[in-house]
Amino acid sequence: MESDDDSLRNISDTALWVGIYRAIESERPDALFHDPFARRLAGERGRRIAETMEFEFANRNAWSFVARTVVFDRFVADSIANGADMVVNLAAGLDTRPYRMALPSNLKWVEVDLPDLFAYKIAVLANKTPRCRLERVALDLANVAARRDLFTRLGEEASRVLVITEGLVVYLSDQEAVTLAEDLARISTFRRWALDMVSPALMRRMQKSGLRNLERAGAPLKFAPAEGPALFERYGWKIVDVQSLLQTAGRLKRLSFGMRLIALLPDFKGRQPQSPWGGVCLFERRT
Repeated sequence: MESDDDSLRNISDTALWVGIYRAIESERPDALFHDPFARRLAGERGRRIAETMEFEFANRNAWSFVARTVVFDRFVADSIANGADMVVNLAAGLDTRPYRMALPSNLKWVEVDLPDLFAYKIAVLANKTPRCRLERVALDLANVAARRDLFTRLGEEASRVLVITEGLVVYLSDQEAVTLAEDLARISTFRRWALDMVSPALMRRMQKSGLRNLERAGAPLKFAPAEGPALFERYGWKIVDVQSLLQTAGRLKRLSFGMRLIALLPDFKGRQPQSPWGGVCLFERRT
């Protein structure tokens, strides 16, 4: 995945870019999480991508990546405490939770992503030992038949599964997001689903910003439904919790003074995002 090109070539390159923000947070003296592998996984190219002028918008809002990681960590820990015996991470990218989080040794963790990305990740993490039972499945999630077969197989291997799709659904069309929600809801043991969403206002800001180069890389931002998380309540899921990234970052002291004032305003309140920011949502499967 390394090259001399500082621009995004494809959707897998976003994993290098996001990894830089995890590395920067991990290296702070007051770090909210510690990912000792993030800097090496992001590599020199990830640093160069994050430093380009095209990513000025993302760099100004790096707090959102930090808050997102913290909230997903909390949802993972809470789900395991409530009996989850498997975590399925779709579009896992360069996530290292199986290595860095305090997890039960008998927990089954399944990562799903593209073959080339996994080849790179495995090489970088060679000789590192995960803290739970880790399986990697090289699969293009756009292959609906193959992912349905995988979901069926995994559903038969566990009794309470948490599915996480961190940074995934924003790249899907409305129909693709709905189809994924339905596919997950079909599996009776897929009990919880954690995902992040953006509001239509934030989507417009991102599309007008330097993140336009995502579209040039074949990974345009698409999914920002007007009704927010409530959309998925029509497709087999019910809302358990919605955490605003802006408000979370404010509580975690990762915002400027001006942004902290904005964070005091109403935002994601379980239904529709009221401000131009996003949140992390936790759903439970309807029985």
